Amino acid sequence: MKYIVTLNGKNYEVEVESGAAIIVDVTDSSTPMPTVVPIAAAPAPAVTPVPAAAPAPAPVATPTPAPTSATPAAPASAGGEPVLSPMPGSIVKVLVTAGQTVKKGEVLIILEAMKMENDIVSPRDGVISSVAVTPGKSVATGELLLSLS
Repeated sequence: MKYIVTLNGKNYEVEVESGAAIIVDVTDSSTPMPTVVPIAAAPAPAVTPVPAAAPAPAPVATPTPAPTSATPAAPASAGGEPVLSPMPGSIVKVLVTAGQTVKKGEVLIILEAMKMENDIVSPRDGVISSVAVTPGKSVATGELLLSLS
């Protein structure tokens, strides 16, 4: 397989075969410099940061749901059950206000995600303690929309 790797501002063509890598400096096409090096000594750190950067956000994203799981417990003990965003999107309408009584299944908020409007409904009968979003606000998965007591 061939890869173009940029290292310290220079482009290198790296051809990886079983057991060896061939490295060619592609910035100076007049004098190609093929070098065969063992795979262990190949410039893997130059290629590794790109894949390493992709897995790095995944662990960051994994702990994010854990705090949101812990977050509902705290507001619930403070007198309100949090209603969290089930997906990332943009708030289109907030149909309730603080102090309003709602029934289970009643639409509280309309959330647009992937050009579709999604109804966020009340999980149970109760009274709206607080509303944390306004129309036009972008929200992430697990973000607090409102509290229900």
